[in-house]
Amino acid sequence: MALKLRKVRYEKKGHIAYVTIDNPEHENCLEETVDRDLWKVWHDFRDDPKLYVAILTGAGAKSFCAGSDLRSYVKAISERSPERNRRRAHEGPNLGGITKGIDVWKPIIAAINGYCLAGGMELAMACDIRIAADHAKFGVVNRRWNVGAESGLTQRLPHIVGLGVALDLLITGRWFDAKEAYRINFVSRVVGRRKLLDECTALAEGICAYPQSSLRTDKEACLRGLGRTLEDGLRLENTLWNTNLALPDTLNGPRAFIERRTFVPTQET
Repeated sequence: MALKLRKVRYEKKGHIAYVTIDNPEHENCLEETVDRDLWKVWHDFRDDPKLYVAILTGAGAKSFCAGSDLRSYVKAISERSPERNRRRAHEGPNLGGITKGIDVWKPIIAAINGYCLAGGMELAMACDIRIAADHAKFGVVNRRWNVGAESGLTQRLPHIVGLGVALDLLITGRWFDAKEAYRINFVSRVVGRRKLLDECTALAEGICAYPQSSLRTDKEACLRGLGRTLEDGLRLENTLWNTNLALPDTLNGPRAFIERRTFVPTQET
């Protein structure tokens, strides 16, 4: 059954899901309609066994996501009770549908095709791989309007760019371009705007060619291991790996290497 979405486009092509924030008249800002749509999409992507990788982008060529729409933000916050605001942190729909309150161990690629500001940065950081068009612009610009972080700017950013750079960006609210985003490791590569989606699709296709079970448990171990001691992290990693041992491909992969043949996964996972 197709999802009923108002401001997000969701296309499935083979093993790849293309997720597009379709709010270009407001710079693809996040408002509650967008958040609800994305919340539905990420649950569907997580639960569809035929989908392996998602690519998230924004409609048009100007903005990936310029953060929360402050026009709807003020109205929504003033009408919600404190209790509802607290529940939203865990029950959803959260900012961008994926920034908290949901675990998705399938890979997600952010195709940053323009402005990536404030909550847009939080949404991008909730993805696993970030690729930017060369005209993209970034910034914790909510600093100017006394809007604090709620979905990852203070928590994910230091892990990605380091504490010193994170504090610089958080405190100054300054703009930075795609070149600097690459230098500080906020994005892993920068490409021409016309090549962005092709580059992300090629990357996704390469990931889809791998067996998926160990890839997903490695992502889970990496993220769940944050903040743990090394001993606890190693125990977690080993426990997750052992969940794969009953799957046929756990040994078929190494056998293909030994036999010098191409490994073809035997089942969708």
